[in-house]
Amino acid sequence: MRIESTWNQWPCYIPQHGPGLKHNRKIDLVGWQKQIVDAEPGPFLRGLIHSDGWRGVNRVHVKGRDYEYARYQFSNRSDDIRRLFTDACDRLGVLWRQWTRYHISVARRDSVALLDLFVGPKL
Repeated sequence: MRIESTWNQWPCYIPQHGPGLKHNRKIDLVGWQKQIVDAEPGPFLRGLIHSDGWRGVNRVHVKGRDYEYARYQFSNRSDDIRRLFTDACDRLGVLWRQWTRYHISVARRDSVALLDLFVGPKL
């Protein structure tokens, strides 16, 4: 299903929207958006992970033994969007680490369990 809207006032309500690639322009929350995200970082993280992330099982072989564990990964080329993601993780107490230049990993068991409370399966 595809939904479109061509209302001229959208930039007033979604000021991050603009011409060009999002990783080449400033992405920041305006006052009312920041208040919502500060109050409810879980649903914000859910939206970010559903759009630019995934939850999977990491399988490793260390010192002759096989291990597997759940983890989340978030990837975005925009420094600003990655910062919004990590700031929301910090507000919830989710421990994260920079995995590559554009990737954030959440792999600690308690942090994955905390994200599981908010994220749920992609639809």
